[in-house]
Amino acid sequence: MKQLFTRTRDEQGMSTSEYAVGTLGACTIGGVLVKIGQSEWFGDLVRDLFDKIPSILPF
Repeated sequence: MKQLFTRTRDEQGMSTSEYAVGTLGACTIGGVLVKIGQSEWFGDLVRDLFDKIPSILPF
């Protein structure tokens, strides 16, 4: 019986260096989001947004 899916060595998954780059990128984005989330202006922005939600709702 002929195999329907054949894998070549190039398509087996990420190598260790690719995992390292992907992990570093995810950690960098996460760190930036944490710093933005801890800033005072972002807290004010979220608080203002939640304060305006009741006036937007139709009921």
